Amino acid sequence: MAIPVEEAIAALSTFSLEDEQPDVQGLAVLLSSERYATNSPIEYSDVAAYRLSLGEDTKAINQLNTLIQEGKEMASLLYTYRSCVKALPQLPDSMKHSQADLYLETYQVLDLEMSRLREIQRWQASAASKLAADMQRFSRPERLVNGPTITHFWSMLKLLDVLVQLDHLKNAKASIPNDFSWYKRTFTQVSTQWQDTDTMREELDDLQIFLSTRWAILLNLHAEMFRTNTVEDILQVLIVFCVESLELDFALLFPERHTLLRVLPVLVVLATSSEKESESLYKRVKMNRLLNIFKRHYLILNHMGTIRAEHDDFSIRFASAMNQMIILKSSDGADNDWSRDIKGNMYDIVVEGFQLLSRWTGRIWEQCAWKFSRPCKEPPSDSQHGSTTFFDYEKVVRWNYTGEERRALLELIGYIKSIGLMMQRCDTLVSEALWETIHMEVQDFVQDKLDTMLRTTFRKKKDLSRILSDMRTLSADWMANTSKGDPEHNSLETEEMRQSTFYPRPVAPTAAQIHCLQFLICELVSGGNMRKPGGLFGNSGSGIPVEDLKQLETFFYKLSFFLHILDYTATIGTLTDLGFLWFREFYLESSRVIQFPIECSLPWMLVEHVTETQDAGLLESVLIPFDLYNDSAQHALTCLKQRFLYDEIEAEVDLSFDLLVEKLNEIIFTYYKSCAASTLLDSSFTYLCDDGEKYFVKPLRFDAIFKLRRVMVLGRTIDLRSLITQRMNKLFRENIDFLLERFESGDLCGVVELQQLLDILELTHQSISKFLELDSYSLMLSEMQENLSLVSYSSRISSQIWNEMQTDFLPNFILCNTTQRFVRSLKGTHHSSQRSSASTGKAYFYCGSHDLTMAYQGISGLYRDFFGIPHMFAVVKLLGSRSLPGIIRALLDHISSKITAMVPKITALQEALPKSIGLLSFDGGIAGCQKIVHEILTWEAKSEVKTEVLHDLKEIGSALYWMSLLDIVLRQIDTTQFMQSAPWLGLIPGNDGQVKHAYSDNTPFTTLLSAATNAVASSPACPNPSSFLVMAKQAEAASDLVEISTGLLYKSNLNSGSVLEYALAFTSAALDRHYSKWSATPKTGFIDITTSKDFYRVFSGLQYSYLEESINPSRKQEMLGDSVAWAGCTIMYLLGQQQHFELFDFSYQFLNVAEVENATVSLYQYSDRNKSPNFLQGYEGILEAMRKARRLNNHVFSMLRARCPLEDKIACAIKPSGAPLHRMKFTNTVSAFETLPQRAT
Repeated sequence: MAIPVEEAIAALSTFSLEDEQPDVQGLAVLLSSERYATNSPIEYSDVAAYRLSLGEDTKAINQLNTLIQEGKEMASLLYTYRSCVKALPQLPDSMKHSQADLYLETYQVLDLEMSRLREIQRWQASAASKLAADMQRFSRPERLVNGPTITHFWSMLKLLDVLVQLDHLKNAKASIPNDFSWYKRTFTQVSTQWQDTDTMREELDDLQIFLSTRWAILLNLHAEMFRTNTVEDILQVLIVFCVESLELDFALLFPERHTLLRVLPVLVVLATSSEKESESLYKRVKMNRLLNIFKRHYLILNHMGTIRAEHDDFSIRFASAMNQMIILKSSDGADNDWSRDIKGNMYDIVVEGFQLLSRWTGRIWEQCAWKFSRPCKEPPSDSQHGSTTFFDYEKVVRWNYTGEERRALLELIGYIKSIGLMMQRCDTLVSEALWETIHMEVQDFVQDKLDTMLRTTFRKKKDLSRILSDMRTLSADWMANTSKGDPEHNSLETEEMRQSTFYPRPVAPTAAQIHCLQFLICELVSGGNMRKPGGLFGNSGSGIPVEDLKQLETFFYKLSFFLHILDYTATIGTLTDLGFLWFREFYLESSRVIQFPIECSLPWMLVEHVTETQDAGLLESVLIPFDLYNDSAQHALTCLKQRFLYDEIEAEVDLSFDLLVEKLNEIIFTYYKSCAASTLLDSSFTYLCDDGEKYFVKPLRFDAIFKLRRVMVLGRTIDLRSLITQRMNKLFRENIDFLLERFESGDLCGVVELQQLLDILELTHQSISKFLELDSYSLMLSEMQENLSLVSYSSRISSQIWNEMQTDFLPNFILCNTTQRFVRSLKGTHHSSQRSSASTGKAYFYCGSHDLTMAYQGISGLYRDFFGIPHMFAVVKLLGSRSLPGIIRALLDHISSKITAMVPKITALQEALPKSIGLLSFDGGIAGCQKIVHEILTWEAKSEVKTEVLHDLKEIGSALYWMSLLDIVLRQIDTTQFMQSAPWLGLIPGNDGQVKHAYSDNTPFTTLLSAATNAVASSPACPNPSSFLVMAKQAEAASDLVEISTGLLYKSNLNSGSVLEYALAFTSAALDRHYSKWSATPKTGFIDITTSKDFYRVFSGLQYSYLEESINPSRKQEMLGDSVAWAGCTIMYLLGQQQHFELFDFSYQFLNVAEVENATVSLYQYSDRNKSPNFLQGYEGILEAMRKARRLNNHVFSMLRARCPLEDKIACAIKPSGAPLHRMKFTNTVSAFETLPQRAT
């Protein structure tokens, strides 16, 4: 069924094409070839239809305008001229025979360029001749022709301005005389074969004189002007016109004002060629008036307060006027007077906006020129620039703007672009109102005000009345008038009745009509004599009343604005064009370089200022400088018409935009990372700091930047949001890789710092992900850890942890059982660990700001010198349940390999012991016992074996204790998780210590889920309620299985096996292979007190030797810590030798003898105090060390009995219920998981 057109149109009107992208750029320049929409193709040819005898004047205006257009093209050619000689090849000696061919080719290339210079020479001569002829025609005492009109004045001044610019450009281009000298040299070489070259030589001589003579164009103009008669009168008239226009702001657009400023000094010089003429000029125009025109404060910084107030006030009033226009458009049958008021107000606002834009853009032009004329002498001392020489362009741009001036310039550019964009967007809405207002202004003047003047002031002045009648005939729209006024029939009517009633129409006057109206007003006021003192409207001898003269003056100046208002879009484009800030051709010429570095470019300087200062008020304006590139590219293509300039701009824009995206990513990443680091920083730390405020981050807003999907740059649309997202993903990966490399370059103690930095990075990712579609953090982390495979259980972190444990931690760290910490040995290392040097990363790869980085480095530095519980928490969090079993398995295999490696070493030590070792005798006392032990332990020849065995035991003990720390941490994590989830699952502790269910039907979690799904499904806005109803039913079904699910998901963790118990069972299985070598079965069935082959005998001797050597200050014995005791006690316990060790250990027996002897000495001291020798002198250190060793051994044995109880002195595993499980028989494949004791299910 076809849809009616009306319904389809109504449906389309409901769609909104607006998005959330903010306006942070100016007008979107699409590199159009034509900006101006109201250029008349017939120029002023229709003036003849009005019969005002302006034929010669109009013809001269058209000729001058043609010359002006040609002159602008010549100026563009001179401005963009670059030396051709620099590109000439240098012939080597082997090609000297081809020099003639080179001269010919060079001549052909340079002849094309010189022909353009000859065109400039001929054009300036004709232009000077035409301008001089016009001035001479209007300087005659008698008036032969009408004119010059105001339009003619402007044409003269603009042509003079073009001649002045051409002369300056010719003087500034040093490459032109250089190229000409080469051209003349090649001409001399190639013209020897030509005939009749005299004419060409004469042209060359004339061109050489023209190029080498400074101010040749102005000198030629001066000669042309004063060739026949003087032109001082017309020059004085032009000077007065310039002065009055500048003083009264007669020029609406800044290019017109700057034209007046450029030609005024030239006119004064031309008009004061003699003393008499100077006196005549200064009588009409005082010198102070001329000086005051050029006395200005050119620095924008001095005007920013006023500019901000003007911007805010205009923005509010323009928005209010636009709202009134929208209301007017939507209302039918609105009152005519109210409609006229609204449209008239809109017209006034537009004129004011044009004046503001013109004044602001003119200030930028003037400040730029002022800076060029006053370069800095030396760059600032804080500039990080290695070179001692600088370009002149750097002195006028790069080092000539302070930070405040750059900020003010960027702020003003933003104001210009925002106001221009705001006015441009409403062009279709206000165009009809502007045209109607202009029509109403003209008709109100010519039909009402002129009618009144005809009946009163000019009633008896025939000549002036004729002029007024011509003005009415010229521009009155009688078709829109319902009552055409007739002075003869309406002489008796009142003033209210005389006023004509007409309806405004969107019909604007043409350029010819405005030109003729201005001419007639000048004729009316001055009588055709522009030379009278007092200026145009200050003429007291005209006989016109002051009130009428004021009305004529107001309308006269309004007429000059009409054409600019009608050409609305083109005027906004002209007033917001700031492309001149990029061009630097003069300095390229003087510096003799192809192009300056990007740091010297003013647009990039503004971008860099925003990114470096990170001013919250300027961040959203960071793309405004790219409008300068758009403007300069537009100017290069449409005005200068040079493709190479556009290519240079495009190349700089490509580089600038890449750098901007990179810097924006760094700023955004640094900000959010600083916020994350500040959030995770311990609040007590900042509270105790005297300057804790520095750890808080100043807020910045990036919302506008995150929404930019269409950035217009050189006619291309760029998705900035997508670029930022791509680079942000890359930045996160680089940061993760840097942190991993930093961890890989350090020891295992750096795992806490790694975990802290990764936590900060993860929180940063969460913050930025609220605005950008970033890749998953876990995916990026797995990717950088090379752990993406589903069957891979290893990662860079786990590989590094195991590598560090194997090469550095286990060999070089010693255990302190009291503090539960591992510390690095101070007396050398057993193994050396080869690490890559740590790379220095960027500041934002750490914690964002410098202060936060230093704070976190100070915190992480507290964990740098040891490994303990905090490090184990970090290891568990970093590895997770996927990679942690791999580390456990590697440690268990390491323990097994160390036990296997110790077997021959233990055998060697066993062989060095006596076959029979008895108990130490109490008779000899401490000294006798020590002597007996020394006789038993004859291991001097096997010191290296003994040292290796001690290190092997230390590594086994460190691994086992590492397992115990891991077990503590895992238990704590499981308990914490269960406590957090228990309230949601309805679990509470019972009276008997068991967990019970608080709810019989539904848990709080399932109740909440069911209520939420029902609420969403019942909502009318829900697109698919069936899926939510299914979810609610699933929640109800889950409540029936809550006991089973909670038991499987959470309670099972509490009853899971212990890592330490698992490790002890694995170690027991590994020891079974060597049980016969380390534990001899007594032949009689009783304990054999003289055996010397059991492991406990070897460990007893090792412990005694180590304790004795550790207290000897003359021997630098390496500290082994408490890991040796952990390994030895664990092996003895699992071998069932604990009681043997406690009965027959040399240290224990030594302590027993010391206690008996100490008791005897105490009794002796009590009986004879004067003869009590100190029997323990010299043994205090060894006894204290033995007591500490006994306490440590007792601690280890008690822990082993609690975690791995023995039954019949046989190692066993543990059931979940706590009952002992007798050790099972294993096959001799210790490295396989399935061979270990399994949990009962």
